[in-house]
Amino acid sequence: MTQRRTLYPAIEPFETGVLDVGDGHQLYWERCGTKGGKPAVFLHGGPGAGCSADQRRQFDPELYDVLLFDQRGCGRSLPFASLENNTTWDIVADIEKLRIMCGHDKWQVFGGSWGSTLALSYAQTHPDHVSELILRGIFLCRQIELDWLCAYGASELYPEAWDAFSGHIPDDEQDDLLEAYHKRLTSDDHAVQLAAAKAWSEWEGQTVTLLPDPEMLAAFTEDKHAIAVARIENHYFRHQCWLEEGQLLDNAHRLAGIPGVIVQGRHDCCTPPSAAWALKQAWPEVDLQIVPDGGHLFTEPGITDGLVRASNRFAGKQD
Repeated sequence: MTQRRTLYPAIEPFETGVLDVGDGHQLYWERCGTKGGKPAVFLHGGPGAGCSADQRRQFDPELYDVLLFDQRGCGRSLPFASLENNTTWDIVADIEKLRIMCGHDKWQVFGGSWGSTLALSYAQTHPDHVSELILRGIFLCRQIELDWLCAYGASELYPEAWDAFSGHIPDDEQDDLLEAYHKRLTSDDHAVQLAAAKAWSEWEGQTVTLLPDPEMLAAFTEDKHAIAVARIENHYFRHQCWLEEGQLLDNAHRLAGIPGVIVQGRHDCCTPPSAAWALKQAWPEVDLQIVPDGGHLFTEPGITDGLVRASNRFAGKQD
């Protein structure tokens, strides 16, 4: 059996900065690898999660010049956890500003989970500036996918976690959990906001790994991370990520000619494989790889292997 690829050793950015994108938002960004290498942009998940040092390690630092950034309201970007002027299309415009800042004509767009939604939205808007797409845990933001996580679906696989998540909301508000959580996540009472954020993040954290991972769950529910993810994710889900129903599938023809790889966990309970399969039908040329023992996160061995092999392949590196 071929040995699975692992993440590259830890690397530090060779350049960091803050870009004022207008609308009151300032984005933290960093470039890693080798300046002048193959251009790529990494789009983190959530929405709201921010980028991390381990995400740099999916790229060979000798071959790539990778830009990572914290999206609006996330991580080191300011204002923290802001919902104002924070939509999918604001971030698509931000990605273009970052590309121009870097001086790239085209770059590889790499994103997982919500990052896959954003990568597809960007690529369908600016196909001439995308050299390849590497996607993980496809999320198309259709109603069926939102319902899976926030109404019925994952609740059947994690009933005890679902009871804790839904049980945070009183019975008379149970008919619309997104709105009920929004009310609490935007409360002026910090204690109310934090309790809702932790309940929201605990629920999502239960769904993202094939096997329980207490260390990951602790990171998910850390106060600052939980606040940003819960507030921003809820904000996006309430507006269906500012996408028309089925929009990313309907516009998949705009991806024609862009090489792509999808790495999808068979047992991904956060973004189930049906979305990746639907995208494959709409974009036949993409290489869909379903990992038989994979869940949702990029750190799971089979998912890591697929993503690192894809980034190596597009950089011309032989496995």
